[in-house]
Amino acid sequence: MMTVATDVEARLQKLEKENRVLQRKLERSERMCDELEETNEKKESLLRQIIQELRDSQASLEERKGKIKSLKSAQAQLVQTEKMSGLGQLVAGVAHEINNPINFIWGNIQYVEEYAYEVRAILEQYQAAFPNIPPELQEYMEEVDLEFLLEDFDNVLKSMRSGAKRIREIVLSLRNFSRLDEASHKSVNIHEGIESTLLILQHRLKANSKRPTIQIQKNYTDLPHLECYPGQLNQVFMNLLVNAIDACEDTNKERTPAEIGDQPNQITIQTQQLDDDRIQIAITDNGKGIPESARSRLFDPFFTTKPVGKGTGLGLAISYQIIAEHHHGTLTYDSEVGQGTTFIIELPICQKSEI
Repeated sequence: MMTVATDVEARLQKLEKENRVLQRKLERSERMCDELEETNEKKESLLRQIIQELRDSQASLEERKGKIKSLKSAQAQLVQTEKMSGLGQLVAGVAHEINNPINFIWGNIQYVEEYAYEVRAILEQYQAAFPNIPPELQEYMEEVDLEFLLEDFDNVLKSMRSGAKRIREIVLSLRNFSRLDEASHKSVNIHEGIESTLLILQHRLKANSKRPTIQIQKNYTDLPHLECYPGQLNQVFMNLLVNAIDACEDTNKERTPAEIGDQPNQITIQTQQLDDDRIQIAITDNGKGIPESARSRLFDPFFTTKPVGKGTGLGLAISYQIIAEHHHGTLTYDSEVGQGTTFIIELPICQKSEI
């Protein structure tokens, strides 16, 4: 019996010892779990902090990108506005210098015509009163061909009047185009601005060694006067028409003279009134169209598909800003590769508030 009791006691002691060991292991495991949980919480907190910092950095980066884009846009606007303002001042100065002498010529043509009529009448009466002209005078009259002089003099005066009239029209168009720095919006005939811009671009439309004349097709409808910044809209017309001309010239590089003759370069300008308070201006070229890869960035500042040195990438961006921000209108486009491009301007006839 003693042996059995001793064995039981020994086993109990062993079990108690093992139990104490297991208890210590359990306590150590619990401490490790607590430490692990605390470490995980710290890691999670640190991870959340890092994620938040990344989000803040991304937001700051996007904000900086926005500011940089705005600064670039503002810079582009300032550069282009300064260029166009300088052009407007130059055109206005040239128009002013031409205007004074042409008005002098135009004003005196009427008197020249009257004087010529009176001189002719006197010569005719003199010839009727003195039919026997001295031989020396008769010889001189035949030498200068007096009959031809009297007949052609009328034609010369008509040509002078026609030329002076054309110069006056050009001066008026130049003065209309030069309204680039006017600070207030006005009610104007939009067709006058288009015609003035076409006049400025005549040297680009005429035939040259690379291509025949670029035909201009005008489909105008009667429009009410438009409240706008006339000079700024002239700038938009200039940008869009220059792009259309460039598109026609680029297309010709890939065509033979026979192909150009069969399908000549053409730019169509169409205006129409959409409803009681909106008008539309569409400028279409039959160039090669805008590639798909360029369409998403077409109105971005400094983006251009033209060769280096030919395009600044500012024209369309500034045109979009002028139409959308300054005139509360829209500037969109429709292009088909190989067929051409149409830029569409829609503008309110009356501005609801100060532009």
